[in-house]
Amino acid sequence: MAGKSRNGTRIEPSFEGGSRARRDDDLRADPRERSGRAPIKKRTKTVRGRSRSSGGGFFGLIRRAIYWSLVLCLWGGIAAGGVLMYYGSRMPSAESWAMPDRPPNIKIVDVNGELLANRGSTGGEAIPLEAMSPYIPEAVIAIEDRRFYSHLGFDPIGFARAMARNVMAGRMVQGGSTITQQLAKNMFLTPDRTLERKVQEVLLAFWLESKYSKDQILAMYLNRVFFGSNSYGVEAASRRYFNKSARDVNLTEAAILAALLKAPSALSPAKNPKGAMDRAKLVLAAMEEQGYISAEDMKMATSQQPPKAKSYWSGAEHYAADMVMDELPGLIGEVKEDVIVDTTLDRTLERAAEKAVQAALNKDGKRLGVSQGALVSIDGAGAIRAVVGGRDYARSQFNRAFKAKRQPGSAFKPFVYAAALEKGLTPASVLNDAPVRIGKWTPENYDNKYRGPVTLSTALANSLNTIAAQLVMMAGPNNVVKFAHRMGIESDIQDNASIALGTSEVSLVELTASYAPFMNGGYKATPHLIRRITTASGKVLYENKYETPPKVLSPQIAAEMNMMMAGVITKGTGKKAKLAGWQAAGKTGTTQSFRDALFVGYTTNLATGVWFGNDDGASMKKVTGGGLPAEVWSQFMTAAHQGLKPEPLPGIGAGQSDLIASTGSDEQRRDSLFDMISHALGGADSEQEQPNRPQQGDPQGLPTQDIEQVIRQDRPSNDPGLTPPMDVGENSGGQPPRRANSTLLDVIMQQ
Repeated sequence: MAGKSRNGTRIEPSFEGGSRARRDDDLRADPRERSGRAPIKKRTKTVRGRSRSSGGGFFGLIRRAIYWSLVLCLWGGIAAGGVLMYYGSRMPSAESWAMPDRPPNIKIVDVNGELLANRGSTGGEAIPLEAMSPYIPEAVIAIEDRRFYSHLGFDPIGFARAMARNVMAGRMVQGGSTITQQLAKNMFLTPDRTLERKVQEVLLAFWLESKYSKDQILAMYLNRVFFGSNSYGVEAASRRYFNKSARDVNLTEAAILAALLKAPSALSPAKNPKGAMDRAKLVLAAMEEQGYISAEDMKMATSQQPPKAKSYWSGAEHYAADMVMDELPGLIGEVKEDVIVDTTLDRTLERAAEKAVQAALNKDGKRLGVSQGALVSIDGAGAIRAVVGGRDYARSQFNRAFKAKRQPGSAFKPFVYAAALEKGLTPASVLNDAPVRIGKWTPENYDNKYRGPVTLSTALANSLNTIAAQLVMMAGPNNVVKFAHRMGIESDIQDNASIALGTSEVSLVELTASYAPFMNGGYKATPHLIRRITTASGKVLYENKYETPPKVLSPQIAAEMNMMMAGVITKGTGKKAKLAGWQAAGKTGTTQSFRDALFVGYTTNLATGVWFGNDDGASMKKVTGGGLPAEVWSQFMTAAHQGLKPEPLPGIGAGQSDLIASTGSDEQRRDSLFDMISHALGGADSEQEQPNRPQQGDPQGLPTQDIEQVIRQDRPSNDPGLTPPMDVGENSGGQPPRRANSTLLDVIMQQ
């Protein structure tokens, strides 16, 4: 600090001691300094304990290591913070983050509530954590994230351990992501392996941990993670691989599910059961190490062999599930939440139908040149109780019962006969089985034989083509087409004479449903599979409205058709379809060159149609509708009617069961037939006269050449007539007709 001298002059501060002369001397350079060779004096440590020049020894090394470690950690933290801030700034604001909704699942159940299939992008419904088998979350935590319940979304210890193992192995052998990180990646990010994606994954994991509880995070993960084979979530995977719910899986199965998370495709039990089990053993070892299971539990689990998983979704019920998915958008629009679809299908009947079709093909398919089959069964209201769309859904998902259209052959004839009955004929009416020419068309019978005058009942039982051709022209092709549409056929039908032999293509579903008015007394049965659609909370989105079906057929015509088609089974082409204890009726169908073979029949309980053939239309080895289809029909219907009380068909009383079941003596059958014909004609045993029936001039007993003339007289006056003209009884290369029966007794004795 500046001061003053005694004489008052100012004294400036100085940083040097001594007089002015000393200061001047100090400014002069020492000669030794000017020479540039000043001797270096050895500095001697005077502080006690610091005389060593080694830098502190071992403890100094430790101190320096700690120091630089702290420095590196500090700078590493600063760098990590900078990276987090940079990539975090590239993400949307956290206020806009939201967990995306799980894609909706469509749960399809049968009439008893039993699961048929899950459909949707996930392949299964979401189930709460507490509803799962407890082995599942334990196995997943043990192998994927053992400190799941203690970390905050990122596990630095687990990350460091994984990186150390990867370095030692020289490749990626273990991931360091927590369950929370995996959920974040699956829900929000792409699978790209970049630093930016990894940083965003960590940030999202922190956000998830702050927003949801640990159990919520674990439940979301288990219900969304991919398990291979189009299965997302433990429920879909359990159904896929073990055919059971995730609620019911055992310890071994839970370990396999947890093992799949490492490589869902490579370790699939359907493709690599050994690899799946080897990985599952590692999961079980981790569970034992962490105290989830005992050594005894592990030993038992590793000794068990899980059921072999099928290579694809299989089972005929999936044909029904596909039908549901095709129809669903038209009923409720876009599916935006989980829904439950209650169907009319009966899983027990479905299994019986699949078993019958597959057993027939496995036994006789190769020998008979048959590769495919289909079956559909409906009740009197049109509800589909069973549907088999092909031999094996896993090999072909094309539904041959619903989507394929084939010629029905003679299975179309009931519509021709019923249309003729509406024009005034009866089951006892007689037509001449003889060569027929309609324009340039000359239909022939299957056996190339002609039987002369026969009743309509006999003609239908033996599937005589000449009689069907005459009937379609007598009733009018256009009227036959209208009748078939009225009964339920929706496909286009050509209104020409050849429809008598089933030349227009229809689906098996619509053909079978069109037989239902015969079985239910004359009411249309619109085929339907969906009964009700509800949300998971129980809100009804759709319910079918088939409670009041329209009446399309008089009970009288239905009864007469039942009597005639019962004869197909008791004494006609469908004998192999006999059903013990039940009155049954039906019709066989075989198309040209044996390309298609069908049998459609019914009881009071079910109407069932069976088809066999080849997808490419190749001919079978003389397979007819009365062969393989009739046999399968009988097998299925026998199983379907187990435990049910037999009921007579409409219009056929229990007192006529001898005729229908083809039991008793020939005399008893003739007496029963006489009673039925008398009733149909309004005879002495009839309680009332039958409307729209000719009371005089019925064709019974008339010469062959006059039959057509009488039928024409019974035709309404506005009928357009026969176009082109029909010639009956000419010997155009076929066998000459047998002698005509001249009395009703002759007709009865012919039976």
